[in-house]
Amino acid sequence: MDPIVFTLTLEIQQGKLDAYKQAVNRSVAFLKENGPQLMVGIFIDEENMRARSLQVHRDSESILASWKIADSYMRDVMQYITTTRVDIFGQPSEEVMEGMRRLSGPGTVLEVIPRLAGFQRF
Repeated sequence: MDPIVFTLTLEIQQGKLDAYKQAVNRSVAFLKENGPQLMVGIFIDEENMRARSLQVHRDSESILASWKIADSYMRDVMQYITTTRVDIFGQPSEEVMEGMRRLSGPGTVLEVIPRLAGFQRF
């Protein structure tokens, strides 16, 4: 099965930058020790109060497992941001898509781009 990559584009609430950074660092530390992700990266544009989250998973089950174990960490981070865009590269299950739609909320652009070709060396 091909891996699934997704990126989130996030707007950070005014006055919440430091709290957001602390919540993200706690979440990433937890996922590094416990999460099934193959890769996690958070990138931040402080000047424009925007962040991007990148995750690489083996499959849909990996995404679902991550959500299950990291729910409290995700909620902690989500209180400081609004998700404006979700890009999913690969072919996630319908259960993952339902979760992504909930994560996205109204007005969020959600795009799924199926894989055409490629390889990985994990």
